[in-house]
Amino acid sequence: MALIGYARVSTADQHPEAQSARLREHGCTTVFADHGVSGTKASRPQWDRCLDHLRAGDTLVITKLDRIGRSLANLIEVVGQLGERGIGLVVLDQAIDTTTPGGRLTFHIFGAVAEFERDLIGERTRDGLAAAKARHGGKLPPRGQSISPDKIAVARQLYARGDMPAATIARVVGISRATLYRALPPGGRQQRQDAT
Repeated sequence: MALIGYARVSTADQHPEAQSARLREHGCTTVFADHGVSGTKASRPQWDRCLDHLRAGDTLVITKLDRIGRSLANLIEVVGQLGERGIGLVVLDQAIDTTTPGGRLTFHIFGAVAEFERDLIGERTRDGLAAAKARHGGKLPPRGQSISPDKIAVARQLYARGDMPAATIARVVGISRATLYRALPPGGRQQRQDAT
């Protein structure tokens, strides 16, 4: 049974030392720290190491909830996974401790709020689709083009050259590979080669 700390700062000019010091003061024997890594990323190197290091009976200590969760729903999922593994969570700034009945109650409330939020978003989406159908005679209006003609033109030129993989072109231009293939004329490179 150990207290394991995790610290994270999202930009390279920030420093995780202050968080790490607080975690050590709280009694953490080991502290993992991600430096210059956004919380929106599912995979963070030190966070992954921290999760691998934690064992049943350990307690993960963080300074704030947003250090480990990308959203409320993701936070609930992470805490649920920790709980299933027998790992507690202590959040210093919010005074949350899931090893206590009060801390567990707090996360049940968070979970209910997250579910309520999902239901509201779903209801608004359904209402919006119904309103759009009503305005267009019972059918959804056709979607507009999601990428600019300039991007499509550049993607087609790069693809026609034949010296760059489709995945690289899509990444460089800023579109998905599926969007790239939809933008190409039937036959793609083969059509160009047949013409030469």
